[in-house]
Amino acid sequence: MKPVFFIIISLLLLPLLASCSKQKVYIVYFGEHGGEKALHEIENSHHSYLLSVKETEEDARASLLYSYKHSINGFAAVLTEDEASKLSELEEVVSVWPSHPRKYTMHTTRSWEFVGISEEEEEGNYWTNNQMGGDFLSKARSGKNIIVGVLDSGVWPESKSFSDVGIGSIPKSWKGICQSGVGFNSSHCNRKLIGARYYLKGFEQYYGPLNASEDSRSPRDMDGHGTHTTSTVAGRIVPNASAIGGFALGSASGGAPLARVAVYKVCWAIPGASKAEGNTCFEEDMFAAMDDAIADGVDVLSISIGTTRPMNFTEDGIALGALHAAKKNIVVACSAGNSGPAPSTLSNPAPWIITVGASSLDRTFVSPVVLGNGLSIEGETVTPSKLEENKMYPLVYAGDVVNPGVAQNLTGQCLAGSLSPDKVKGKIVFCRRGAGMRVSKGMEVKRAGGVGFILGNSKANGVEISCDAHVLPATAMTYSNANRIMEYINSTKNPRATIIPARTVLNTKPAPYMTAFTSRGPSTIDPNILKPDITAPGLNILAAWTEADPPTKLSMDHRVAQYNIESGTSMSCPHIAAAAALLKAIHPTWSSAAIKSALMTTAGIRNNLDKLLNDESGNAATPFAYGAGHFRPTKAADPGLVYDASYKDYLLYFCSTGVKNFDPNFKCPRSPPTAINLNYPSIAIPKLNGTIKIKRTVTNVGDPKSVYFFTSKPPLGISVKASPSILFFDHVGQRKSFTVTVKARTEMLNENQLKDEYAFGWYTWTDGPHIVRSPIAVSL
Repeated sequence: MKPVFFIIISLLLLPLLASCSKQKVYIVYFGEHGGEKALHEIENSHHSYLLSVKETEEDARASLLYSYKHSINGFAAVLTEDEASKLSELEEVVSVWPSHPRKYTMHTTRSWEFVGISEEEEEGNYWTNNQMGGDFLSKARSGKNIIVGVLDSGVWPESKSFSDVGIGSIPKSWKGICQSGVGFNSSHCNRKLIGARYYLKGFEQYYGPLNASEDSRSPRDMDGHGTHTTSTVAGRIVPNASAIGGFALGSASGGAPLARVAVYKVCWAIPGASKAEGNTCFEEDMFAAMDDAIADGVDVLSISIGTTRPMNFTEDGIALGALHAAKKNIVVACSAGNSGPAPSTLSNPAPWIITVGASSLDRTFVSPVVLGNGLSIEGETVTPSKLEENKMYPLVYAGDVVNPGVAQNLTGQCLAGSLSPDKVKGKIVFCRRGAGMRVSKGMEVKRAGGVGFILGNSKANGVEISCDAHVLPATAMTYSNANRIMEYINSTKNPRATIIPARTVLNTKPAPYMTAFTSRGPSTIDPNILKPDITAPGLNILAAWTEADPPTKLSMDHRVAQYNIESGTSMSCPHIAAAAALLKAIHPTWSSAAIKSALMTTAGIRNNLDKLLNDESGNAATPFAYGAGHFRPTKAADPGLVYDASYKDYLLYFCSTGVKNFDPNFKCPRSPPTAINLNYPSIAIPKLNGTIKIKRTVTNVGDPKSVYFFTSKPPLGISVKASPSILFFDHVGQRKSFTVTVKARTEMLNENQLKDEYAFGWYTWTDGPHIVRSPIAVSL
């Protein structure tokens, strides 16, 4: 029996032994530096920690990927689960967590005019105040000498958006480098694009050596996403820019056109996948980039990267890197994500980050479909190719022309290989959104011999239309218009149609509205912080593009574009980063929290019809979609009051969440303030039980002598009062604290208000010229 017994025991132990020996990348985080140490001393200490769990010096050095040593204290290394566990038990270690492969992905001629900082805006534009835009840019000197760091897929340095003609010398505060690589050298940097680096160790640890045919081992952008976001932040003014086909023709410009940019390439092509499926960004690479960016001297960080699986802040590289940035008063803007409209889907929820949702512009690219019965139904597209004029074509529904064996629930979605060439050739195909990428659906119609296609929204997409430069004549429809197309197809034995070429239409109404894709709150990490913080244009944004990737990112598409139209919270995030750069230029002594507060409390919650913001379905949107509202940078320059917060305040916030050893120079008090009392420009109260008192403090940055009065529009069934309700200020910089009392009024609740559902409102402080508004979200 003994041999059998030992065999059984060995078999039982094999999975345990395998888990102990299997290695992957872990990030070991020590929090803040304990004091001033030389960089080599910090790196040596990291090696010593590795030596404590590795067998040899060689093993320790070979396992180390990054030593974070500038502002961040920690390292990324290849460890077994057992080794990581041993390190996590050390008292000085704040957290140890495994890198999550593919956890992170990458989430303009009109948008800046729409929000009021074009020098040529129209009189009476809702988003401006008596043509303040040019004056605002002038005060900010268009962001001159402000340095914006962008974490993304790199940059196409030859773009006119990064010209340095007429720009002065590089700011002396800049300490960064221009890293050479394949197809990229120091000459590609200039007085505009002042820095470029790339980070590949985490990616290659997981995937193996980079495939040179898929990406470039350098800061060069082979994808387009990074060039697009960087130029949205700070691209130069480029006259007569447009997408392929001349769409959105005008002067392309970033929000801070004279700001300097530094690019940190952290996102790479996924091996074997289509570029249209997006890049992947590894946490250990991003953490290293943020550590370098802080040391390089950036003033603002724009990070259009996120995850569908937010982690606790002590195990979230972006959140921790942003906290170290906040200590240096670096503003960090991050995208909320593209997983909407479902609730609790947003990423980057840390309170020291500006989390940005996406809304629409007042510009459309109208391309109607004319049906055989003479009816014209409006669509939108930026597709340059056209059908033969004055000719009608057979129209078919994709679900009726599929190859045998296609799953019933996917028949109408034009997935790759699904359409029958015998049934499609020479016809316009009507496809539904759902599974698969929009541009791939057009490619499938073309493969099957179709002459054009109509893309119909699902109910979830509503009126939001993301325009694409398809590879054949095409237009996209709202959900209701798509249903009208379907009704026509079913009403006749011989449906026919044609697609009218698109034209650009400005001043459309209502605008803005919240997109379907923008991720929603409440935060799953800390519902005491209302997220997102703000919204900005993210639908159909024109910006610079790489010439190494076609506008659709499809390998079969061989077109080259210098500017391209893209949609996503990736596009809205750099709008806020640009606004932060301009505010930093006007108010160089303001903290990152003050700049965030100024943007939030001056944001608008009404559209250009002077009605409350709607979502993609036409229903009223909530702060879980738009945060404090749609940003209005000209108003943010003079907010009146700000809700400031320091690095110490964030440490106290950490104490309230149970993290007590983040900074060796800071000791948590016995009774730290609760998370809800972090001095934030908004209020979120999950599961209100009776009455709660919340403390806030405002700082006067407006008129020296002023009096502010409290008003509120409380959520239904809730009372909101402030004590004191009047604040008197006699100098700039003066701080005043107040208590907001929030109470459930059960007598006002009706049977339709279910437990755990949120209600929304806001409170304001006003002295007449200034309206300082804060959103409120409360659940019972």
